[in-house]
Amino acid sequence: MKIAFVTNICAHYRVKTFETLARYYDIDYYFFSAGDEWYWQQQHGVRAGDFHYEYLPGFRLGRTRITPTLPWKLWRGNYDVYIKCINGRFALPMTYLIARLKRRPFILWTGIWMRLQTPFHRLAWPLTCHIYRHADAIVVYGEHVKRYLVSEGVPAERIFVAAHAVDNAAYNRPVTEEEKASLREQLGIAPGKKVVLYLGRLVEEKGLPHLVEAFASLQRDDAMLVIVGTGPEKECLERLVSERGITDRVRFTGYVLPEKTMPHYAIAWVYVFPSITTPYFKEPWGLVVNEAFNQGVPVIATDAVGAAAGGLVQDGVNGFVVPERNSAVLTRALQRILDDADLRERLSQNARKIIAGWDNERMVLGFRQAIEYVIRNH
Repeated sequence: MKIAFVTNICAHYRVKTFETLARYYDIDYYFFSAGDEWYWQQQHGVRAGDFHYEYLPGFRLGRTRITPTLPWKLWRGNYDVYIKCINGRFALPMTYLIARLKRRPFILWTGIWMRLQTPFHRLAWPLTCHIYRHADAIVVYGEHVKRYLVSEGVPAERIFVAAHAVDNAAYNRPVTEEEKASLREQLGIAPGKKVVLYLGRLVEEKGLPHLVEAFASLQRDDAMLVIVGTGPEKECLERLVSERGITDRVRFTGYVLPEKTMPHYAIAWVYVFPSITTPYFKEPWGLVVNEAFNQGVPVIATDAVGAAAGGLVQDGVNGFVVPERNSAVLTRALQRILDDADLRERLSQNARKIIAGWDNERMVLGFRQAIEYVIRNH
């Protein structure tokens, strides 16, 4: 069986996924982006792995990436199945069209779980809805996406969950005491201080002002807030930190390479993911949750985070789920974990136990089930 898998890029967290899927099928991966999307940190770059792939040349018309060779490669490839991620204003309709002209099964891969309300998405909704309802199968990040698609009229039997995963072996490696001490010294954090961690982009939709407000409301000297990442909201956040009088208890580290983030998780008492819903964004998943759990770090996430709605963050089991945009509730959740070492240890043990079974084999199983389904029913 020969499969064309079309997506924007191979991110660092997708190398193992694509390698694992390629062990089961003859797959050609076509990457149609240069990795310059607004939601992608340019410092991450793009990756490759032990699978057959091409990064296709192209150009931009506004926010649309045009890859002229994609239709030709998809048409000439003699593929049995076409898989396409939800993004790509040119690549998505083109892949869907060729699959239909070729009379071959089309599988959509998506993590979106709300109707996006930008002018473009409202205009494109009829086409999006058509693809939702006429794709031969849809692979989704989690049960939250499945619930959304069912509400949009997609039959449940055509939806397959590929539990969103990272390479656990890369993120659960033991971090030495020397590494942790070195990082604490670098950040000016005294031994014994409890670290509240955020790691990710500093952008509006991550809801970081609510985290700063919640941390400031704690009014305690035994905790430090560490914010790892870059983005357009940095100056506003620094200003808010100054206004709330907590500059001495907050550290902005700037960008850190994914391969160097493990010590940051390892020194954390708790990870906080305060994402909010906007007209153009609702956190599809948040793989930082998977990463934190691999280091045994409990997570406090809002109910606007896919990893919470999708069942990985379990309230009171491996962390807490709090309402979005609610600093007061977030403060109380932080207080509970910071005040109770036994609670924190129980959440930590559960985090490691649950994430151990949330791996790339489990993720790829969702794709395999979808592929077998469309072949069987084609």
